[in-house]
Amino acid sequence: MLEKYFTVKETGMDEIIIQKSKFIGYVRRVETEEAAQNFIQEIKKKHHDATHNCSAYMIGEHDQIQKANDDGEPSGTAGVPILDVLKKQQLKDTAVVVTRYFGGIKLGAGGLIRAYSSTTSQAIRTTGIVKRQLMQGFSLTIDYTLLGKLENELRQTSYVLDTINYLDKVELIVYVKISEMEHFQEWIINLTSDQALIEKKNTTYIEIDVESTSET
Repeated sequence: MLEKYFTVKETGMDEIIIQKSKFIGYVRRVETEEAAQNFIQEIKKKHHDATHNCSAYMIGEHDQIQKANDDGEPSGTAGVPILDVLKKQQLKDTAVVVTRYFGGIKLGAGGLIRAYSSTTSQAIRTTGIVKRQLMQGFSLTIDYTLLGKLENELRQTSYVLDTINYLDKVELIVYVKISEMEHFQEWIINLTSDQALIEKKNTTYIEIDVESTSET
């Protein structure tokens, strides 16, 4: 499993007008090629009267599945530019469909490439990007007397305080980056004077909103 990767939020769309042609970009997170194909067919059905419904997707931990379709636009002017945006932004498990309603003005090859790239980028911005960080879950069981201090300290760190369960004692569910597990456990021992019961839980991906994939 990758320690971290970028993808889009579940689904979104946006549209722009270029030289009287309407370009509508649809974005969806997909984890299988079947899901990507179903998404493309869904948009094609919705916009059956459009001039073109061009698409691309990139799926897999190592981007094993990459497809692009020009849907009648000149070869290499639509699907590939869409796919190039996904590659440049390092977005995994992502499918994009750009619907075009022709406005009567031809854009030329360069204009088409820019139009499909711009629409894809705009639709991704509107949808939003997340970093999926692989994290180890920990259960911390403490006396109530330690809760205020521990909760306050945790909220000032990069650790993710997910849940607080108020039982006979207090249980805090915290997620920690895999690379920081050992340091985290030492930190908790020191912070609580070894008064916390520390138990490993599940490993999972935690999603963190980011402005762009240039963020670490």
